[in-house]
Amino acid sequence: MLARSAKALFSGLIDYAGLFPPAALPMADALRNYDAYRRGEHAWMLGRFVVPAAKIGEVPDDYPLTFVAPLVEVSDNDIVYVETTDLALIDTLAERGLRAKIRTGGVTHDAFPDASFIARFIEHCAERGVAFKATAGLHHPLRCVKPLTYEPDAPTGTMHGFVNVFMAAALPHHAETIVMETDAQAFEFGDDSASWRGHAVRTEDLVRVRSEFAISFGSCSFEEPVADLKELGWL
Repeated sequence: MLARSAKALFSGLIDYAGLFPPAALPMADALRNYDAYRRGEHAWMLGRFVVPAAKIGEVPDDYPLTFVAPLVEVSDNDIVYVETTDLALIDTLAERGLRAKIRTGGVTHDAFPDASFIARFIEHCAERGVAFKATAGLHHPLRCVKPLTYEPDAPTGTMHGFVNVFMAAALPHHAETIVMETDAQAFEFGDDSASWRGHAVRTEDLVRVRSEFAISFGSCSFEEPVADLKELGWL
């Protein structure tokens, strides 16, 4: 049975970005996938459909959207995320009531930020009360070495895990060590709380973290994160 804390952590977590690399699907295929996912068993984990701003008109009106332009993402309820690698900019976002966005990977090694930067980003957002979302590279629950694209001869590299990132957001004082964690047994999910190496966050607090602080991550795959969570026994 799914633990309540796992349900809190994973609910609406994955914004589907099938239009973007490395999947880079045609619009018709991406829409078909999203439609199937929102009717499927794990629809409760599905967030918004991510689309380039120039292609908004190609998406049906009943799709919950988040659309992207260079360094800016806007959801269909007019919430604005600003992508940044400059942590000082988070202060400005706080002053203007905007949200932050962090790029956590890509299709080349240099697209992946260090764990220390992700941790400092999370800590700074927590200190300033700035909600954030992540984009790219978080296909797997835990930090791991995997192919960077879906090509047969794709190079491998260390990829950050979405459980690492979002549990780090729930326990920001331990953020860097959590982002570096590779052992699934270090994490536990129960009905009343989730924990990392004995450091626990109550389920009700995890719900608040997800709704008010660590919002979601964009992924060109929905099936891959779900399959990995099942393999770990967390779904």
